[in-house]
Amino acid sequence: MSVDPGDTSATAPERATPPALPEGYPQDWEADVVLRDGSVAQVRPIRPDDVQRLQQFHERQSEESIYLRFFAPLRHLSDRDAQRFATVDYRERVALIMEASEQMVGVARYDRLSGPDSPRAEVAFNVADDFQGRGVGSVLLEHLAVIGAESGVQEFVADVLPQNRKMMGVFTDAGYEVDRRFDDGVISLSFRIEPTEQSQAVRAAREQRAEARSVHTLLSPESVAVIGVSHRLDSVGRGLLDHLVDGGYTGRLYAVNARSHDELADRELFAKVTDLPEPVDLAVVAVPAAEVMQVVTDCAAHGVKALLVVSSGFAEAGPEGERRQAQLVRAARRHGMRVVGPNSFGIINTDPQVRLNASMAPEMPPTGGFGLFSQSGALGIAVLDFATRRGLGLSHFVSTGNRADVSGNDIMQLWIDDDATKAVGLYLESMGNPRKFSRIARRLALRKPVIVVKSGVSEYGVPPGHRVRVTNARPEAFAAMLRQAGVIRVENVHQLFDVGQLVVHQPIPRGPRVAIVSNSAAMGALAADAAVSWGLEVTHGPIDLPAESGPDECAAAVTAAFEDPNVDSVITGFMQSRIFAGLALAQSLARVASDHDKPCITSFLGIEGVSEALAGGTTSDGRSKVVPAYSMPEDGVRALAAATRYGEWRASERGVPVMPDGIDRIAAEALIARVLAGSREGRALTAAELQELLAAYGISVWPVTLVRSPDEAVAAARRVGYPVVVKSVSPLVRAQPITAVRADLHHDAAVRDAFRSLDERLRTLHANRLVVQRMAPPGIACVVSTGEDPLFGPVVRFGLGGAPTEVMGDIGYRIPPMSAADVRDLIGSVRAAPLLSGRGGGMAIDRAALEDLIARVAVLAEHLPEVAALELNPINTHSSGLEVLGAAATVAPSRSRTDTGRRSLPTAR
Repeated sequence: MSVDPGDTSATAPERATPPALPEGYPQDWEADVVLRDGSVAQVRPIRPDDVQRLQQFHERQSEESIYLRFFAPLRHLSDRDAQRFATVDYRERVALIMEASEQMVGVARYDRLSGPDSPRAEVAFNVADDFQGRGVGSVLLEHLAVIGAESGVQEFVADVLPQNRKMMGVFTDAGYEVDRRFDDGVISLSFRIEPTEQSQAVRAAREQRAEARSVHTLLSPESVAVIGVSHRLDSVGRGLLDHLVDGGYTGRLYAVNARSHDELADRELFAKVTDLPEPVDLAVVAVPAAEVMQVVTDCAAHGVKALLVVSSGFAEAGPEGERRQAQLVRAARRHGMRVVGPNSFGIINTDPQVRLNASMAPEMPPTGGFGLFSQSGALGIAVLDFATRRGLGLSHFVSTGNRADVSGNDIMQLWIDDDATKAVGLYLESMGNPRKFSRIARRLALRKPVIVVKSGVSEYGVPPGHRVRVTNARPEAFAAMLRQAGVIRVENVHQLFDVGQLVVHQPIPRGPRVAIVSNSAAMGALAADAAVSWGLEVTHGPIDLPAESGPDECAAAVTAAFEDPNVDSVITGFMQSRIFAGLALAQSLARVASDHDKPCITSFLGIEGVSEALAGGTTSDGRSKVVPAYSMPEDGVRALAAATRYGEWRASERGVPVMPDGIDRIAAEALIARVLAGSREGRALTAAELQELLAAYGISVWPVTLVRSPDEAVAAARRVGYPVVVKSVSPLVRAQPITAVRADLHHDAAVRDAFRSLDERLRTLHANRLVVQRMAPPGIACVVSTGEDPLFGPVVRFGLGGAPTEVMGDIGYRIPPMSAADVRDLIGSVRAAPLLSGRGGGMAIDRAALEDLIARVAVLAEHLPEVAALELNPINTHSSGLEVLGAAATVAPSRSRTDTGRRSLPTAR
């Protein structure tokens, strides 16, 4: 959005040219991280030019900290020692430093104990005295452990003085199983660094607390400065200031504008941020894009904690704007600040203790339990208007604009523990880190409903200014990711609020059984048809009351529906020509619904003004209990069906990520390293390599023998033993198994005939690539595959072999890591799944064996991003187990995934 000239016309200078990086410097280890207090710091590998920084850091440390680190009163760090510490090879010797506000605040290192490939490494940490207790050591350990595991380190060891309880706590609190041994006044610690369920849970919890704290500063500031306030009443900066005042902001509020020396009518106008009498929590920036960097510099100098940038002219404006946006984010993070925007519509917090309306919306929405996130500034007014017209009060509203820093993931982290937010609505135009989104959304959805509007994931729908990776996955993969996370996906904003007003004001349905009560047969029929079409079960009614029924008759019928033990939700609908009688019906319905712990929805056709009459009582957690009214029954039933599916997901046991026995990740990684060492661009694995890779994950593939003549086919058949199969493995005939396979061959003559027949039939198609394989027992062919997607990371696919997969596209998708429930859901997600249970007179397969195989593929895909593609096809499934009859895999150098095992913010580039 355009703004008036604001704070200053100067532009902040760029940082000095960085030093040349040493050979082998791992730039992908660099990361911006959020500390425990919500501030931002930078982690990076140490460089030889850090000698002076190390010495200055050492000089600032207390005598106690120095003694605990070096076991000696080493008051000064010599040039020789500092040079040795700062010079590493990034494999045998690794060191990371953390900087905050461009000052070194921590250093961590490991040294392998017996050479560059040793699986054991000695680890050491040193944290600045004034940064202890802010999570510096935990973050550095987290990053060191991931780096070490990626290069083959399996175990960290450390010697710690008994009085150094903080450092011992860093190891034990991280969720590792630490062995201790006391010897000669020193405690020797050792622990394996492979991620465990507990260590991953600890990391996620720490990440959530830190990111929630950083967003809390944005949404609940004790002081705000609006930068770029003009005397013009129609200017953006002045509008933002007025909205804060009119909304009743409870904190201290300042106005800044360098271009005017006149005072505002009601407050002092400061020339610069640095002239303010105190540091402020939030700076709202409404100056031209070219002037924003000087504002950031001033904010950093004055201790501002967070920035809301409404100014446009950044990445959405082209390459120059992209450069300016990256510069903005880098500068803010270097000084510990989070950024909402640029090009943001603003943020709102309706908490009576805060009353923050730092947005372009002239009126504060009503207070309520719906948290609303919208990337789009243009849709901000429309979305807020929708909420107001539906009578749906908000806890927060956040528009991130270009989402250069703060994103929906950060806001969800806050909402996980926010008692004021009962349900969440997200309008997403793009998604930069779907793996992290899925992880956070699942945790949030276990506590409260999450509703998402997202039309697609292709690059064509990405608005200007949003940086995303191009995906190769089909839209079904994105939909599957949302289902895994328990997210309610809707098609538009209308449906977002249809569901929102139900889940905020009513209990979550316990099941799909519904009762229908109406005083119109037509409305009842509409509701019943809609319920059946959305997978609900009509177990009570439809009850058709006489049109002239009064409040008492309607209350009795609705009460009977609620008290029916075979009913989980109640659907009502009423038509009434006399408005006062209609309001009486609404009041009666509200009273009955408030007395029962089951959800209720309604439609009142031809009656206005029933919203207030439909409010009655409160829910068990203190929410106002309102019966949501819909313009047509179908809208309400669709919302109820969505809430029901969510309730079923939340009630089911989701479990932890699968981890079958017999996994040898190290062996698989060694194989891939050998292949890529000889083929740097990657290649398809040979049969022997593929057998070795799959064996590391407990998967065996029946061998096949490529044959070029009838005699070779017979020889191969004799070796594997009759009966055998002769088949083509050409991809050209995968959808034509009748012409490409001869099965159940019991003697040499049959093998010769099969070879000649297939060779003659397929030669003209150049598809006569024939193999001999042992005959598997009768079964149902299935296909399991996975591929590494630039956006989603690994995507696991499942389908039945032949036409269902090849022709009809009946394929299920899931995103690892997967729980046992996810594996079961994947199998059941394909339309042909009933065939696996014996539908149609066939056999029921050994589903446990199939689930185990999919679990192993999912873990392989999660562990090995270098496996660009893997397909097991066909898999012969039957009542006694399964056999993997064919497989193929391609490996390639991996691209860094969007959600690694170490905490970091998106790169500002």
